[in-house]
Amino acid sequence: MDAPGAVLAGRRTVEQVDHWGGDHHGRPIFVPSHRPPGPSVANYPLVTYVLDGIESAMAQAKAAAGGRNVLVHGAYTAQRALEAGVLDELQISQIPVLFGGGRRLFDVLPSRIELEIVRVMDTPQATHIRYRVRR
Repeated sequence: MDAPGAVLAGRRTVEQVDHWGGDHHGRPIFVPSHRPPGPSVANYPLVTYVLDGIESAMAQAKAAAGGRNVLVHGAYTAQRALEAGVLDELQISQIPVLFGGGRRLFDVLPSRIELEIVRVMDTPQATHIRYRVRR
């Protein structure tokens, strides 16, 4: 995957990693949320909380990306983007470790979503499967 031009990440994800210290490899970070950020986010000029929905957050991220990909972090955010029809491709990386907790990636999808395999890359560390979302 080419280097992304922007990041769209869920609030839970960004708060767990302290907004990546305000810098995700120099890329702007957009956080769809139902509530405003805490005061510490003012220290991170590349972080923007978007309070008017996933569609708006993705549109802002795509505009900031300047024609490059938008990287989506967080299971719930990916689910919402799929549901809203604003996700074009999806890459899933499977690692040989089983976790006993966390949020399941496809737990709350509203309906059937058809995917087309674009690429499979197998490495000793992980298997990466890239899909295109069929519309």
